[in-house]
Amino acid sequence: MTRTICAAIAIAAFSLLFVATPRAMQAPTDDTLKDRISYRLDTNPTVRKYDIKVKVDQGIATLSGDVATAAQKADAERIAHVDGVKRVENNIAVNADADKTVADRIKNGFSKTGEKISDAWITTKVKWFFVGEDLLKGSDINVDTKDNVVTLKGTVKSAPGRARAVELAQNTDGVKRVVDQLVIRSTDQ
Repeated sequence: MTRTICAAIAIAAFSLLFVATPRAMQAPTDDTLKDRISYRLDTNPTVRKYDIKVKVDQGIATLSGDVATAAQKADAERIAHVDGVKRVENNIAVNADADKTVADRIKNGFSKTGEKISDAWITTKVKWFFVGEDLLKGSDINVDTKDNVVTLKGTVKSAPGRARAVELAQNTDGVKRVVDQLVIRSTDQ
């Protein structure tokens, strides 16, 4: 009987390992991988202005779109190698006219995906950038946009976090200027 009880306890403990395994230990979904790659492409200074499309299927990331140079194509592929991606299929075309296309799009007030850039669009995009940024975890930032000028109010935990928030806002399509009213407030205050 003692052996049966020990076996039952061992089975129960072994089962708990699987039930109690944190979600972070599970492989990321294709949608999660796509979001991670898209975020990294959208915040990378080399390729953020290009409309690089990302598709992930069973851990295989496929990139498409146009960039101006082979180096930008290689950077996009490097950026797409995130934890959980098995392989990157780089179908990005190198197009010498890509920068002209980008300049025309910006001049006409459209985002890289063809959306009309408005104050609401800018606010949404800046907030999206903040969600994925490690330096901004635990921050409380209010984003207001008027006439393509972004005002950041609230608190961040560090000077590097503050600088990153301003940088992300400045590098968002359509932003003319950023007004920084952020306050640094560490957690031990």
